[in-house]
Amino acid sequence: MAHLTVPSNRLRVLAADTTSMSTQLLADALARDPRFQIMEATSSIASILPLLKSKKPDVAVVGAKMGENARASFELIREIRAEGSGTRVIVLLDSSDRSAVVEAFRAGAQGVFSRTEPVRLLAKCIHCVHSGQIWANSGELQFVLEALAQPAFANLGAHTGSLLTAREIDVVRCVSEGLSNREIAQRLKLTEHTVKNYLFRVFDKLGVSSRVEVVLYAFRNGNGSDPLPVPSRRTSQSIAALPRIIARDSAPLGRTAT
Repeated sequence: MAHLTVPSNRLRVLAADTTSMSTQLLADALARDPRFQIMEATSSIASILPLLKSKKPDVAVVGAKMGENARASFELIREIRAEGSGTRVIVLLDSSDRSAVVEAFRAGAQGVFSRTEPVRLLAKCIHCVHSGQIWANSGELQFVLEALAQPAFANLGAHTGSLLTAREIDVVRCVSEGLSNREIAQRLKLTEHTVKNYLFRVFDKLGVSSRVEVVLYAFRNGNGSDPLPVPSRRTSQSIAALPRIIARDSAPLGRTAT
């Protein structure tokens, strides 16, 4: 395990790929960017969580095919999120495979990056994900949009026990339609300041930092114990609105978009 000593204000990035050789190549490629402090993990999943707990990287770039079975990497992502360390995860894919893209976001990844894309874009991907944005190319985004139309998302309204209050749920429903804070305030007859406060509380309760992540949370938790009850009739609206939701997330943490 190698560590490159750089100033502490650099982003701490954990590189963990499917083999020791590929991890080293990934770490070497990222180390060319002076804005990163690279932590090179072994290819063993068992060694990654202790490293995450002790070093607390800002972003982890994880290969999609680690471990002995195809789902091991996605289980690792779930464990990373469960730790609550704030580490954001990018899944490194061999190609933009539909099932892998959807499963990565379901597991809690904030970005996916295909090895077929130019390596220089990976640095931009890391910075965008660290800033709270979701990273996926147009084709990968389409996979997510199509998955959002499936029953796991459409049936959210059938579940109970949400962490959110009824008013917070109203705000989330508006967010899922791509409405701005001003438009939400007008619809719910609230002030924009009140809407922003509701969004702060929603983000804090769900452990997310952007409007897109609120929608993806609902998608990932469609069969969970604490889903967001977005009615099925709004599913198509959410799909159509996702580009607008992503655009609104260009504001810091998606919290001040108007």
